[in-house]
Amino acid sequence: MTDGRGSNGRGHSPSPAEAIDRLAAELDEIERREAGIAVEYARGGAVFAIREGLRLSFRLRPEVAEAALRTPDTTRSHRGNDWIALQPLVVDGFALDRALAWFESAWRLAGGRARVGCRFRDRIETKTRPRPEGVGRGR
Repeated sequence: MTDGRGSNGRGHSPSPAEAIDRLAAELDEIERREAGIAVEYARGGAVFAIREGLRLSFRLRPEVAEAALRTPDTTRSHRGNDWIALQPLVVDGFALDRALAWFESAWRLAGGRARVGCRFRDRIETKTRPRPEGVGRGR
């Protein structure tokens, strides 16, 4: 029987794909659908994120997409100017934070500002970003 810790005594650190799947389960109005080898995340019929193996793509506001392109392991997606792709060579807390933040930002953009989920709004008011269990730098 194991306690879920690795050989270094720390808990398992999820991949960015696992982390966004956990966050997707916490956010409202997300449709998760498989499309061939890809997994699409949509809100109100609008696809806002796509997972293709280790590559994650997010539809962001143009100014956020431009800023994202200045971070490691991030490129412009072939899906359009408002899409970026993240494929981290090293999965660390920073890569997880970017994946979660961009997923959340893309989710908000797809739903419009007035459609923030109730559970999520409570977390915003306390100025904490929801983190799926097991996600974070301290692990």
